[in-house]
Amino acid sequence: MKTLFLASALALTAAPVLADPETYVVDASHSQIVFSYDHMGFSRTVSMFSGFDGEIQWDKANPEDSSVTVSFPEDSLITGWDERTQHLMSGDFFGSNEATDISFVSTGIEQTGESTGLITGDLTVNGVTKEVVLDAVLNGQTDNHPMANVPWAGFSATTKLLRSDFGLGGFAPVVGDELTVEISIEAMKAE
Repeated sequence: MKTLFLASALALTAAPVLADPETYVVDASHSQIVFSYDHMGFSRTVSMFSGFDGEIQWDKANPEDSSVTVSFPEDSLITGWDERTQHLMSGDFFGSNEATDISFVSTGIEQTGESTGLITGDLTVNGVTKEVVLDAVLNGQTDNHPMANVPWAGFSATTKLLRSDFGLGGFAPVVGDELTVEISIEAMKAE
């Protein structure tokens, strides 16, 4: 469900030894969290969050000492159909008259390969916090982005969540409880 997870994949790269972690910020224009679910066995419905901010403290010498935090309003949801968006924001699902934030705060990173890792963290949705694990990949990095002229990196991550764990289980099991979450993030070194 949320986009924060990928950013922490920055922590998974092998890199030269540095004394202190470096701060990277999420590029909101190239970062999305897409989720899908089974709709009554007829289709997989897809929605997304985009345009969010986040921060990564990247310790290249010790990736497992890195961290990521992300937060964005739940009403930034994009479904592609206004009536569906309104329904998801209704009492059947999010049910709030005022926007609350979705957040992810990493609590641990396990490097599993040269450019892969597992990012564990606390995901808060609808006022409920649960531990989740993201299967993350560093897609690429450069010390000099060709347009921005700063260090840059791109990540992807996946996980599965149960809507009902966050009090959003309306119409389950007819409408699938399990969400497949795919995260795509670009991040730049902060100035």
